[in-house]
Amino acid sequence: MHIVLDDTAMAAAGQGNVLASRLIHRAHAESGWFLYAPACALVEADRARPGTAEHLASLPGITVLDLDLAAALAVARQKTWAAAHSQYAAQPTPERPDGAIIATTAPNRWKGEPVRVLDLTP
Repeated sequence: MHIVLDDTAMAAAGQGNVLASRLIHRAHAESGWFLYAPACALVEADRARPGTAEHLASLPGITVLDLDLAAALAVARQKTWAAAHSQYAAQPTPERPDGAIIATTAPNRWKGEPVRVLDLTP
């Protein structure tokens, strides 16, 4: 299971969202569960809730995804960096042929986008 946390999911995790906390626990405790934090979304989450980036980056079950050249080119074409980097990170790759699911507390943000969504709204 490959899951990309968008900025809203990251901020929610820092505020004690039970569903986000369960995802983080699973990624740490169970094999086959992978959580990704795109760097641009991590910045936005930290702006919304200071301290979020440092906290999430320190957790062993979360992989921070850098803004490499391919991601930067994808981000440059979108309105917001956080959503663009999350969407880019969820696309299929050789390691994730089926892509990843985007975990969010703002599911309407993703309507009409070519991504699968996991709603973390309590």
